[in-house]
Amino acid sequence: MPRRLPPLNALRAFEAAARLESMSAAADELCVTHGAVSRQVGQLEDWLGHALFARVGRRIALTEAGRLYLSEVAAALDRIALATDEQLNLTRQQVIRVNAPTTFALRWLLPQLSGFQLAYPAVKVRLTTSDEPIDRLREEFDVAIRGNAQQPPAGYVVQEFLSEVRLPVCAPRVLEANPIHAVGDLARHTLLHTATYPGLWSEWLAASGNPQLASVNALQLDHFYMTLQAAIDGLGIAMGPTALVALDIEEGRLVFPLDGPALPAWRYSSHVPSARLEDPVIKAFVSWLHELGSKFSRSA
Repeated sequence: MPRRLPPLNALRAFEAAARLESMSAAADELCVTHGAVSRQVGQLEDWLGHALFARVGRRIALTEAGRLYLSEVAAALDRIALATDEQLNLTRQQVIRVNAPTTFALRWLLPQLSGFQLAYPAVKVRLTTSDEPIDRLREEFDVAIRGNAQQPPAGYVVQEFLSEVRLPVCAPRVLEANPIHAVGDLARHTLLHTATYPGLWSEWLAASGNPQLASVNALQLDHFYMTLQAAIDGLGIAMGPTALVALDIEEGRLVFPLDGPALPAWRYSSHVPSARLEDPVIKAFVSWLHELGSKFSRSA
């Protein structure tokens, strides 16, 4: 059965006038004239067939029928307003500020971020990069990602979501030109080093039982993302963190020439200000990090 509803504009005029106890105040709130409110209320009274207000000069007072009607109408309009706000929140663009280390952002977060954007199209991610400790960051953030369990200052909630190990990686064409069957075969290759992680190859070779192995050539680069790019470009063999090269492995740009040994690498955690932890958007982003991280995590 179709609902019997009065004229909705008239209903709004009645509710405002009854709540404010003034036609003039209702007119101001609704941005119409006093006469328009009076006509709308009169139209509603005609539709119902009885008076809602008793008029004494310029003053108005609710009749008993008006008081009963107001209690129901006001509650219904409040529910409509609340439901409307919830719907608007679904489409209103929200911003989440994320800070992450540069190499992590380039090699892992950015390639995966489209998945979050597809799931939450109304959320805009504003990504900045930094390796600074949390308490030294100048810009405000909602989620900061850091590796190796940096001790955060008080007032932050830390949750680990991704762990990785290090293994040698290289472009497939490097193996085609000079196959690697055992650790000793690395001596015929160029080993790629990173200035900020100078001992990685020495540590790995010691773990493999070949601490004295010397390669035919070595190339050192300033930043780790440059080292990984050099490996993709076929310039040599790098020590690759498994999570940060996962997409390159999957798409065939890099391969693991040896199965081990696997060195422990970084363990990444989200750092969220305690006051922001219950924000639905932030909770959704952190949950997405954990779900995705579980697919990439490896332990030594």
